[in-house]
Amino acid sequence: MNITEKILARASGSEEVHPGEIVESRVDLAMSHDGTSPPTINTFRKIAKKVWNPDKIVIVFDHNLPANNIGSAEFQKITRKFAIEQEIKKIYTHGEGICHQVLTEKGLIKPGEVVVGADSHTCTYGAFGAFATGMGATDMAMVYATGKTWFMVPESFKITVNGTLENYVTAKDLILNIIGEIGSFGAAYRALEFKGQTIENMDVSGRLTMCNMAVESGAKNGIMEPNTATLNYLKNRGVSSFEVFRSDEDSEYEREYYFEVDELEPQIACPHNVDNVHPISQVKCTSIDQAFIGSCTNGRLEDLQMAAKILNGKKVDDNVRLIVVPASKQIYLDALHQGIIETFINAGAILCNPGCGPCLGAHMGVIGRDEVCISTTNRNFVGRMGDPHSEVYLANPAVVASSAIAGEIMDPRD
Repeated sequence: MNITEKILARASGSEEVHPGEIVESRVDLAMSHDGTSPPTINTFRKIAKKVWNPDKIVIVFDHNLPANNIGSAEFQKITRKFAIEQEIKKIYTHGEGICHQVLTEKGLIKPGEVVVGADSHTCTYGAFGAFATGMGATDMAMVYATGKTWFMVPESFKITVNGTLENYVTAKDLILNIIGEIGSFGAAYRALEFKGQTIENMDVSGRLTMCNMAVESGAKNGIMEPNTATLNYLKNRGVSSFEVFRSDEDSEYEREYYFEVDELEPQIACPHNVDNVHPISQVKCTSIDQAFIGSCTNGRLEDLQMAAKILNGKKVDDNVRLIVVPASKQIYLDALHQGIIETFINAGAILCNPGCGPCLGAHMGVIGRDEVCISTTNRNFVGRMGDPHSEVYLANPAVVASSAIAGEIMDPRD
């Protein structure tokens, strides 16, 4: 079996499982946020009175924090009341950051476990060798009530990546390149298993970015076998008592892909699909109105460091709004201590509190009709960040920072 099948076999109490088989799986950790908790709670109250295990439920306020309208305020009020009633202690309501970053920083994710979240980018945790996937509020209500859910064991795609990424070419460019090859629906309900020299040598931040965007190809989950950097990250957060699963050498895959990255240039996902990917040489000089650095994809310290290196001593173009949102409170503090926040402010950027920010077009940084934004986020669908007649280009933090200075899409290597 491969790593995904081994984890689902353990969680379902089976010696082995096969693609297409329906299994009832034990859940090790369940998460919802300020946007998805209330509908989960509403359904939960129809089927149960007490959650199965309050210590295995995590709630994070991140999508609309601070509340930007009455509806958001009510959602958060309902969720706080539920957490108190159910004795859920792992609730983060004071701007700790984006759920997917907070759970990793707090050491709540362990290799080999099954993690579900009422958010599609829950697949991020596959970077730790966990089976992690998103689900809707109705399914999450059943998990809250029973601690179990069902899965169809997915077919797996093996994605082997070799070579060394050039300066200012990042894991974001690699995953965009992969999605451009596979297509937005090319991996529907598949497991994307990332392997190879490049993946083995990749830092935790890059691995999180890769698995975060697996869902943009339609995948059920993205997953990697933990490398040394990952195991050290877990050790530094006091994470212990876990089992690392690795794919058998004779594992079978529905499809295999091979990528060489030595000559890969920065990639841009152009409107209005994540698989509409082109090398930057084909799209640079496109005028922009807004630039955004942040999100659960690229709001980590390494991303801010890269952007600050480019922005240091320079100014954002007068016709561009640069918005920076650190992915967590800890990242914000680290960036503050390193002088990165000062660099952003001196360059003319707008700094906002940790959270999802402009990514979903609901809270801040909304773009207007015919405006163009270049963003480090994970989606560029029609109307994703604002008006349906606006456009969103996806890129790595170095590209976004360079573009903010130039007023148009710019290759940071230039």
